[in-house]
Amino acid sequence: MIKMILDLDTGIDDAMALAYAIGTKEAELIGVTGTFGNVYTEVGVQNVLNILNMCNENGIPVFAGATHAMDQNHFDRLEVSARIHGDNGVGQVAIETSPREIETKSAVDFLIESVKKYGKELVIVPTGPLTNLALALKKAPEIKDIMGRVVLMGGALTIPGNVNQYTEANISQDPEAAKYVFESGIDVTMVGLDVTTRSLLTKADTQIWRETGSVAGKTYADMVDYYISQHFEVEGCYLHDPSAAINAVHPEYFTMLPMHMTVITEGEAEGRTIGDPKKLRDPNPNVKVCIGVDSPYLVKELNETLLSLFQTVKVKEFSGN
Repeated sequence: MIKMILDLDTGIDDAMALAYAIGTKEAELIGVTGTFGNVYTEVGVQNVLNILNMCNENGIPVFAGATHAMDQNHFDRLEVSARIHGDNGVGQVAIETSPREIETKSAVDFLIESVKKYGKELVIVPTGPLTNLALALKKAPEIKDIMGRVVLMGGALTIPGNVNQYTEANISQDPEAAKYVFESGIDVTMVGLDVTTRSLLTKADTQIWRETGSVAGKTYADMVDYYISQHFEVEGCYLHDPSAAINAVHPEYFTMLPMHMTVITEGEAEGRTIGDPKKLRDPNPNVKVCIGVDSPYLVKELNETLLSLFQTVKVKEFSGN
């Protein structure tokens, strides 16, 4: 069983990735680190604490990380993020406040310590800007040679971005950090818009969660229904962050292209994820770019895992635990 750390800017699709990581029997979620992006860092980590509490998973530690990009001194949340995820990041759904507080250790230090403890056994899954991971690699460059996989949600290679024609939202929040991670030589899988927009969740799926009768099932159904309502172009919602979490467990669902990747950090194309032209002839590319996905299997895996989680939580709720 793999060990997993989620690095989230929680967000509704981050919340789905979190539920998957809690529910899957094929990974152990050893901690969650928070960052900025869909919401401010402090809002995102509180959302994580609240969701873990709702799912009776209060043993999983939560750490606060970066509050802005590496080359900035502040972060302003985008209006589109508030629209898509709601002011509170979870679709305006009220979730009981967790009695827990975040850990005093920083997200960066937790990442470093976890890599040193678990090595190749650990998979890190960032679904927001890559700032925390870049800062960890800068602070402790020795971890680069012992790290396991990094499976990130971000970027676009074969299709336009969703911020502009060049860039995807997570990469756009800190292009310098993304460039540093891509060029670091660690084992990276890029789960970008090329595949995350191929998989859809619908209200028929969320209704099944709602019918479990659990607080968690109803809450997630309400959150994702809100998310679906903000996807005007499709009858459902894209599975951005859950796709990365599922790739960490089931890479066989994806078609991947090995490349040496870089990120453009200035000019009109700032934030573009693209093959490094200086390394086109170099052997052993370290980044695997997802360019295809078996969407029916992915959606089935997500639905079955979340449904099982919500049914289990219901049993715990009824037993008084």
